[in-house]
Amino acid sequence: MDWNNRVFPGIDPLVARTGDRVRIRIGNLTMTNHPIHMHGPHFEVTGTDGGWVPKSARWPEVTTDVGVGQLRAIEFDAVAGDWALHCHKAHHTMNAMGHDIPTMVGVDHRGLAERIAKLVPDYMVMGDKGMHDMAEMEMPLPDNTLPMMTGRGPFGPVGMGGMFSVVKVRDDVRPGDYRDPGPYKHPPGTVAYAYTGQLQEPSRAPSVGKAGMSVRRPNGHGGH
Repeated sequence: MDWNNRVFPGIDPLVARTGDRVRIRIGNLTMTNHPIHMHGPHFEVTGTDGGWVPKSARWPEVTTDVGVGQLRAIEFDAVAGDWALHCHKAHHTMNAMGHDIPTMVGVDHRGLAERIAKLVPDYMVMGDKGMHDMAEMEMPLPDNTLPMMTGRGPFGPVGMGGMFSVVKVRDDVRPGDYRDPGPYKHPPGTVAYAYTGQLQEPSRAPSVGKAGMSVRRPNGHGGH
């Protein structure tokens, strides 16, 4: 699936300045609905095909479902950062994706690909940690076929494609300048990291032996 005949990372970011009131209008010209979801700031649904929603009737959201042939207008106050904006249907933020494949999350398939590849050349197993595993896989594709996931961010490959873009809000954007400002520069101390120090022993409830346990049936229930 695409936006304006383009797919990520070919979709331009939406650029705004911190504190701006941003309005995005979404028109669905496809033959299926699209629940449009934005990370970060909550937005309000302010317009529909029937016109503008009165302020007293607007509601806060992070996802709004846009049906076939429908239009939605959403508004939010811009907060500095990079905020993903995409369809919440998983197969609309992937390309070349088959949907009859069972989930392989948690399945130990070490050595499996090598054995199957002897029968099916170029065979690749699905990732065992979720679909983000596919972001770094490279496999042969038929001509004129888009990769399933593509594009890179400041922390590695972006695990989405298709109907996906980024709302990029900066403090220093000049009015009317909508060029891509590049990745957001996180203030020192605001990026999560893996803790490698010693962990404290967690507090646990005291163990109770069988002699100290009892089971009480609710009143009015018979049986054994």
